[in-house]
Amino acid sequence: MDDQDTGRPARRVGAATPTRHMRELDRDEALRLLATVSLGRIVFTRHALPAVRPVNHLVDGEDVIIRVHGGGALAALAAPADAPGVVVAYEADAIDPVTHLGWSVVVTGYASPVSDVEDADRYASRLCPWVGHPMTGALRIRPDLVTGFRLEADPAMGCAPC
Repeated sequence: MDDQDTGRPARRVGAATPTRHMRELDRDEALRLLATVSLGRIVFTRHALPAVRPVNHLVDGEDVIIRVHGGGALAALAAPADAPGVVVAYEADAIDPVTHLGWSVVVTGYASPVSDVEDADRYASRLCPWVGHPMTGALRIRPDLVTGFRLEADPAMGCAPC
């Protein structure tokens, strides 16, 4: 018997679920893992509502740098003159679709345009686009809060696909 929504075998009532647990990541490990992937999601405010966009990123020290292209919603982000930037959240993960093991990291902080021309050029050469729009700028997210977790199998129980 298959689950009609997923096409996977239906789980029997009372069937054992693989034992997994979440382990909280410290700031250093979370940023190290974030640097191992190049695609994530930025959460920002647009027209007073939350908006989410998938974007390319790189990690430079503790800063998260993302691509911006002209005409996009991110190009319009502007902070008041007396503010350190616009508050955003950035999330990236690597979770196996079969075992459901992996990690997720969320960075919350202030985003501001990269104004140094040398930095912008260096980032442009390292941020490979995943859409056909040319990069017209970059945003630097300076993290205030870095959280994350790793989904791990219980070593004694192992982990089978769900």
